[in-house]
Amino acid sequence: QVQLVESGGGLVQPGGSLRLSCVASGSSVSTYGMGWYRQAPGKQREIVGTISSTGTTWYADSVKGRFTISRDNAKNTVNLQMNSLKFEDTAVYYCAQYSRPWSWGQGTQVSVLA
Repeated sequence: QVQLVESGGGLVQPGGSLRLSCVASGSSVSTYGMGWYRQAPGKQREIVGTISSTGTTWYADSVKGRFTISRDNAKNTVNLQMNSLKFEDTAVYYCAQYSRPWSWGQGTQVSVLA
């Protein structure tokens, strides 16, 4: 059974940075593509970005140029580096693995506050 655990969330001021991590157990992060999603209060969950099994990344327009997804196969971890954070980046962030069926983590809160 795949288990994904996110960490690294917290409070940050606008313009600041945070690095989220998603550690996988029961599956290798390089076997399937993986994605980061977020859900703000009162809004639907939206995609932030993905990394394919071959390492190709894709980002939503709202985070392109500010967020970077990377993978550490040795640690079986996928990271989300978030720079130049904005108020509108406040959300619970989830990682997902595109296995069959998809696996989800429990989420980590990111709050951008002045």
